[in-house]
Amino acid sequence: MLELGCGAGANIPLFRRLGVRYHAIEGSETVVKMLAGQFPEYRSTIKVGDFTMELPFEGEFDLIVDRASLPHNTTSSIKRCLQLVESRLAPHEKFIGIDWFSTDHSDYPKGKPAGDAYTKTAFSDGPFKGVGAVHFFDKSHLFEIFEGFNIARLQHKRLCTEVPEDSLVIATWNFLATKKPAADK
Repeated sequence: MLELGCGAGANIPLFRRLGVRYHAIEGSETVVKMLAGQFPEYRSTIKVGDFTMELPFEGEFDLIVDRASLPHNTTSSIKRCLQLVESRLAPHEKFIGIDWFSTDHSDYPKGKPAGDAYTKTAFSDGPFKGVGAVHFFDKSHLFEIFEGFNIARLQHKRLCTEVPEDSLVIATWNFLATKKPAADK
């Protein structure tokens, strides 16, 4: 399995317990060095890199997972990454996306456009202040960028703050997509 943007390794203990052959690509060299110390068995399978440009591992994967890393890119970078993912997934295998930001998020209209209508940056306050690029998806946009996949499950989550009444709505998508058979493309 491959995790895109493993960050500080929050998901690694789960995959370790499951006994999967774990691989990850992470943009921070500092974090990758730290993870090599914490998880020495994955020293050669957690690499520094840009998953929108390359997946630096040999062979195919049965599972590729992203937990809100890919949504910090523009549409064109996300599409490029998904082409890489599609080329490296074994036939009929799975891509899981967790917490991809929705256009229903209350901060979607607050950012400044950054390359396309779905990517925003320069948030003056809130959870995305200082984060850089943040990509938001509506249902049709998700289906558009996943044209090489079948979306088998799609969940839309909305968390609304009641107290204090600050109108914050955190809206995200979770999904399971499978690689389309070559005959279906």
